[in-house]
Amino acid sequence: MTDSAHTPVHTEDEDYGLETPLAGHPEPLPHVVVVGGGFAGMATVKALKDAPVRITLIDRRVYNTFQPLLYQVATGGLNPGDVTYFLRGLRLKQKNVHVVHEHLVEADHQAKKIRLLNNHWISYDYLVVTAGVTTNFFGTPGAKEYAFPMYSRSQAMRIRDNLFIRLEKAAKSKRADDGLRVVVVGGGATGVEVAGALAELRTAGLAPAYPEIHGDAFEVKVVQRGGEILKAFAPKLRSYAAKELRHRGVSLHLGAGVAAVEREAVVLTDGTRIHADLTVWSAGVHPHEEVAKWGLPQDEYGRIKIGDDMQVEGLPGVFAAGDIAVSPSDLPQLAQPAIQGGALIGRNIEALLAGRPLGELRYVDKGTMAVIGRRAAIAEINLPGGRPLRLTKGTAWLVWLFVHIMSLVGPRNRVTTLAGLVTRYGFPFHRRPIPIVGDVPTVRPPKPGTSAG
Repeated sequence: MTDSAHTPVHTEDEDYGLETPLAGHPEPLPHVVVVGGGFAGMATVKALKDAPVRITLIDRRVYNTFQPLLYQVATGGLNPGDVTYFLRGLRLKQKNVHVVHEHLVEADHQAKKIRLLNNHWISYDYLVVTAGVTTNFFGTPGAKEYAFPMYSRSQAMRIRDNLFIRLEKAAKSKRADDGLRVVVVGGGATGVEVAGALAELRTAGLAPAYPEIHGDAFEVKVVQRGGEILKAFAPKLRSYAAKELRHRGVSLHLGAGVAAVEREAVVLTDGTRIHADLTVWSAGVHPHEEVAKWGLPQDEYGRIKIGDDMQVEGLPGVFAAGDIAVSPSDLPQLAQPAIQGGALIGRNIEALLAGRPLGELRYVDKGTMAVIGRRAAIAEINLPGGRPLRLTKGTAWLVWLFVHIMSLVGPRNRVTTLAGLVTRYGFPFHRRPIPIVGDVPTVRPPKPGTSAG
């Protein structure tokens, strides 16, 4: 779909300095508004670095989060700052971008403007929606109240805090069976990786840090509705991952979904009740409910419907990408489709400015990977010609490490994350790991006149 006749409409909202011309351009340039600073949003912004446009990047948070490593934050392997990047740092290398810390409330696509939570209206020439998604509890009773999702930095830190609060409680307990029992809901890559990281913490870090807790008292279980974990991978890799998890003491409960989550238990659809001190939910995502107010066509799952040129159906000049969008190709909700889609949006906006036809996304599936623990990972890499290269063990772990380090934004994040992961998994550090502790409540004496109990 092309729109070479699209006429730019310049904003009049000066509260954000949006009308300031760039150096060398006496008149305001066409205005691109990007909503969401995730993989797709960042890719769009970077693709427009040298384009004759002004960019406003709007996000409800002040940082970009590298979500594939959030589970490392949740399990004490990395600091939150290692996997987040200050969005305003983009201006160090890209002067045509302006960052606004706000939230999209509604959109008037006929007038080509959007309203933010602070009631400011911002006009746009081109709108790019890459606002991401949130945790999907699938209506499971008790899940929202008692399970811990892991889709944001604050959620990962909450898991870490509760993990160490429970460990401290178990260390003080006089009961031999009072330990920590973690249930991970979901047998996809995230669920497997968080279970593996917890097993690594227990195996290598529990004895020196918590000699009061017997190893058997720290249990990790994975619950998966299907009969196998990691269904997106080849059968050989699934079997290897399951074997490695079991070798590390992780129990797999397959073939039954979660019927309900209670404060200290998970009830399965087959009637099984599993004790859980901490329930980590990694079973799925869906768009935020407020997307329905943005005047965009949605499918039955709430995703924004787009064409292969990344334009929203029926709205020329409005684009969407990432997990929030669904194209006719129905690409997986992973980082690479988001990055490639965002980059194409940047190129297509330049094409509209130049009056050229729009390109369509030709997704290049580079493969998928997941880490299980020290010297244990799986990787399925698609080589030129379509031949898959399937790796396991230490080789896959090194590939996983390289890909994740290079995918991080900013040199500081790459250095600190590399140091954290090598310290956690590398020889000889893995024998004496020091986990990054959660925020356990401070012990304080009772105030005068109050009971210590």
